[in-house]
Amino acid sequence: MTFEIGMTIIVFIVTMLVIFWRPKGLNEAWPASVGALIILLTGIVTKANILDIIDKIGGASITIMATIVMAVILESFGFFHWAAARLANLSKGSGYRLYWYIQLLCFLMTLLFNNDGSILITTPLLIILLRNLRLKPQQMIPYLLSGALIATASSAPIGVSNIVNLIALKIIDMSLYMHTAMMFVPATLGLLFMAWIMFLVVKKKLPKVLPSTKDEIDEVFFSKHFHPLKKSLSVETKRKRTKLMLKVLLFVFVMRCLLFVASYFAIPIEFVAVLGSLSLLIWRWYHLGTNPVDIIKKTPWHILIFAFSMYVIIYGLHNVGLTKLLVQTFEPIVNRGLFQASFIMGGLVSILSNIFNNHPALMIGTITLTEMGLDAITLKTIYLANIIGSDMGSLLLPIGTLASLIWMHILRKYKIKIKWKDYLSVSIIVIPISTIVTLFLLYYWVQMVFA
Repeated sequence: MTFEIGMTIIVFIVTMLVIFWRPKGLNEAWPASVGALIILLTGIVTKANILDIIDKIGGASITIMATIVMAVILESFGFFHWAAARLANLSKGSGYRLYWYIQLLCFLMTLLFNNDGSILITTPLLIILLRNLRLKPQQMIPYLLSGALIATASSAPIGVSNIVNLIALKIIDMSLYMHTAMMFVPATLGLLFMAWIMFLVVKKKLPKVLPSTKDEIDEVFFSKHFHPLKKSLSVETKRKRTKLMLKVLLFVFVMRCLLFVASYFAIPIEFVAVLGSLSLLIWRWYHLGTNPVDIIKKTPWHILIFAFSMYVIIYGLHNVGLTKLLVQTFEPIVNRGLFQASFIMGGLVSILSNIFNNHPALMIGTITLTEMGLDAITLKTIYLANIIGSDMGSLLLPIGTLASLIWMHILRKYKIKIKWKDYLSVSIIVIPISTIVTLFLLYYWVQMVFA
């Protein structure tokens, strides 16, 4: 057993180090899959464990991939370019107003799709937009950084915006509907507080007046970047184009709402997610004659491999006794009361996320909770505190989430330099206080509505 403990710990640490390092832009699925293979070959995780893992991550993975497919479809005909340009125009030349519209865009992107997809799409989009506004690199960083932090943290209000949140819901046996009922209000208020604090921190670095005018944004942005569907949209008026985009947005919103309806009636939400993606894909194919093969190529299928592999490694840590040790350590603290338990466990997951990334941190924290014999409301509340630690508290360092690692990689690809001190100058002030405030809001919301 000593060999198994040592082997599992070494595999976990080396896997996380390679994921953080990403030599030559190595995809995170590779080190995760190699680590999982080693765990499987040593027998630390059994065949029975594999079936349990597939059961726990299957529905979540299908839901997230269907959502990403929907996002890729929308991106393929310029929806996000259109949305960003509209928000830029609404800023009316104000750098401060642009900040708040970027926060809104990133928040809605994550709610309508998911945090990783939001980062993948909005980061290049914002870089193009900010460059077209002729902002200097140092003026761009506050917008990009604040947008990335909000996009990542916005996976907290609804569980379907983050694959690890969905997997954890399955472990905790909590419906998506209940998660949202308990979490949406406190988490959204926490995000508003976070955006406000962040604005105060970066305000001096934001330009008061943007260089470009409304007309310049329309002409430059669309002429250069509204490239998809040239044949069908190049001759349309702005009004028709806007009408089309609003119809698409309404469809996505309705499909998102149906996920919660399905959850309420105990219908597997992955069925609804797949139906929505297929419907949008068929609509695009029928009306525009666009072959769906391009969507298959653009979809980041490696996320499935990453999620499965990471869970195999975490299951290995569970099998060698890590969660048992955590239960023995933290069960006395949890039994002191819900208030202390929420802050201690939320803080623990925040710390673990910033050291090891939030995927393993939340999985370990969730499995630990299930072995404490807690009553339903206490279990769900502490679990939601873990979510706050995983989705918001994890943002103290740029290595705390997969989304922030992706964000840093995209910035390097576009040759935008952001140093750790630039990141920490914002996060070290914003993230701890925002996490604490959101934990307070969660506790009092649960006491007021569900106690």
